[in-house]
Amino acid sequence: MKQIFPFLLLLLACSRKPQADTPAAPLSYGDSVLFLRPGTGETVVAPVSPQPGRYSAFPEGLEIDERSGVINVSRSETGLRYRVDYVSESGATASTYVVLSGVNYVDKYFNLAAGDSVLRPVYNADPARSLPAGSFDESRLAAGQGCAVATGNGSINLAKTLRDGFLGASPQNDACKEVEIAYTLNDGSSRAANKIKVKIYYYNTMADVTSEIRQTLQEREGMILRTASAPLPASATTARVTGRAKPRPPCIIIIAH
Repeated sequence: MKQIFPFLLLLLACSRKPQADTPAAPLSYGDSVLFLRPGTGETVVAPVSPQPGRYSAFPEGLEIDERSGVINVSRSETGLRYRVDYVSESGATASTYVVLSGVNYVDKYFNLAAGDSVLRPVYNADPARSLPAGSFDESRLAAGQGCAVATGNGSINLAKTLRDGFLGASPQNDACKEVEIAYTLNDGSSRAANKIKVKIYYYNTMADVTSEIRQTLQEREGMILRTASAPLPASATTARVTGRAKPRPPCIIIIAH
């Protein structure tokens, strides 16, 4: 009997097969576009069906609790589209895309000599979407620094910005300055206070642009404006390692000649 008992234990242990992973429930936040809300409190949005596991997001800029999946819209970079990934405790995965409503300025070279001098905002990460009525830089804090922001639509006249001394009386190669633009929009946010920081660089010619700036824009290319079904860009892995491809602040490169 003593010889049979260990054999039975071994037989029972071998018969216990691990259960197959069950698919993760669909990940959803109730809507694909999340808005800031007016008021003094922070705007937070939780998954419709919270599950134990880990949550993450790409690109950087989304303030998300890795355990609960709760998104703090107030502390996130708005105007961008993010992919939220979920991994359950058993290894099952799910993902979804959310847009944090607001405006963004896309990284770009502007050649003033070719008449390319107006930077226009993109609404809700979709260049085809019309910008709703709103108000930009009402306090004129950006304008006071020389940044020529149109109060009605948020466009920035880069030629006038240079003339108004934003980068100094006589900007030199690699001159740069960051400016914050406050705005409100008449959309689902009910004119909640929003803001975006923009970094403007100056170079005399394209040949003067530093390799670091070229690398940054190359890594960011295609990362911000993508369709819901598109895979992550090849630069995603590099971006996580180098940190250069963080989507904010957008880099606007002025080329004089």
